[in-house]
Amino acid sequence: MADQRISLQQRLLQKLSPQQIQVIKLLEIPTMQLEQRIKSELEENPILELIEGDDLDENFDDQQDDSQSDDEFTLEDYINEEDVPNYRLSTNNYSKDDKPVDMPYSSGVSFHDSLIEQIGLSNLTEEEELIAEYIIGNIDEDGYLRRDLESICDDLAFHLNVEVNIKDLKRLLEVIQDFDPPGIGARDLQECLQLQILRKKGKGSTSLALKIIQDNFEEFTKKHYDKIIRKYDISEEELKDGIDEILKLNPKPGSSYSNPMSKSNQVIVPDFLLDNQEGELQLSLNQKNAPDLQLNGTYMNLMKSYSGNKSMASKDQKDALSFMKQKLDSAKWFIDAIRQRQQTLLVTMSEIIKFQKEFFEEGDETKLRPMILKDITDITGLDISTISRVSNSKYIQTHFGIYPLKYFFSEGMQTDTGEEVSTREIKKILQECIANENKRHPVTDEKLADILKEKSYVVARRTVAKYREQLAIPVARMRKEL
Repeated sequence: MADQRISLQQRLLQKLSPQQIQVIKLLEIPTMQLEQRIKSELEENPILELIEGDDLDENFDDQQDDSQSDDEFTLEDYINEEDVPNYRLSTNNYSKDDKPVDMPYSSGVSFHDSLIEQIGLSNLTEEEELIAEYIIGNIDEDGYLRRDLESICDDLAFHLNVEVNIKDLKRLLEVIQDFDPPGIGARDLQECLQLQILRKKGKGSTSLALKIIQDNFEEFTKKHYDKIIRKYDISEEELKDGIDEILKLNPKPGSSYSNPMSKSNQVIVPDFLLDNQEGELQLSLNQKNAPDLQLNGTYMNLMKSYSGNKSMASKDQKDALSFMKQKLDSAKWFIDAIRQRQQTLLVTMSEIIKFQKEFFEEGDETKLRPMILKDITDITGLDISTISRVSNSKYIQTHFGIYPLKYFFSEGMQTDTGEEVSTREIKKILQECIANENKRHPVTDEKLADILKEKSYVVARRTVAKYREQLAIPVARMRKEL
């Protein structure tokens, strides 16, 4: 028989109270979500109310960001996967500590609904329409069908009890690929671009752009232009015309619709307001961040009357009293949590402003000092996870623009003279060097490291590569232009 022993262990466990959990959850959400959260609490708790004259904006969720993104499509969209850092190819390319934040968005016809509407314009049977809808359901928000047809066949048989062969499924996919916008339903970038050229030029097209996409896609993505010129015996100018035609295509056709999840529809509401009054910086919270909440007087008086006559109260009155006490505790907790949130936000932002005072006075990013979460933790005495929650998805409005709080955090390094500088300053130099380079002969990472060294910044080539990737700038070969 196995030897059984009993041992006594003493462990110290810290459990968070419901109120602490509520404060943490409120702390990490931005202003717009806080307003939604308060509205929800007001609807659920009759004892909680807003002080007269402090009504929340009833139309806040109908607001739209008028500044539309007009990003020009460039060759960077054709970067081969081998040139992309591994972490950017992962589906969950974020830290385990990151919290996904749902930003408010404008309403409209969804991308998938627009495709389903077009099924009705096709001459399909009822079963074919069902299959087409299932295919569309597998098209992602960029407009691509990432799943292979064999898997879709299996799903149709298993979930919908619909038997279909690969040949018929492919025929229905081709029907969908004729829908708008052009390029929809492609399995990869090459097919997406090919579909757009064929829609534009016609199926009998022999254009150079189509030849490049169909037969020389790898050479195109890797910018091996010499090979393409030799193969088709064309001039550099002719190749440039063909490439220019390709650059006018949309690598993400799904984004051409008013996709509710697209960033262009997101509304940014600053959490903090910073005014510069004759050289004095004055910080305040956005009013939506600081609502005046109170306990409903009518319910409080009702509770007093019930409590004072417990012996005479009916069962319904006692149940009502119990319900109101529960809601009273909940209301007090919520008011206190909101106040703690306000205090924590102000304390943290105040110290960030003091730390980066020169920047907030002038708006010159070269004045930003190296600053990490621990720096603000040491000053405020707050936990580093609290500082992280405050800085995540929060914005401050200054007299020179709106900035995310994360903008002010960066690592530091020393120059060869011992002066500490922010890595942001080094990244700015890299951006300027690359912006001014000869695009026919782009500057390599090794050359960039030499340029930094000449400016007293001793940075290794691999560190230059890391900073370049963080700036979303491709390698030198991929920046080459004709």
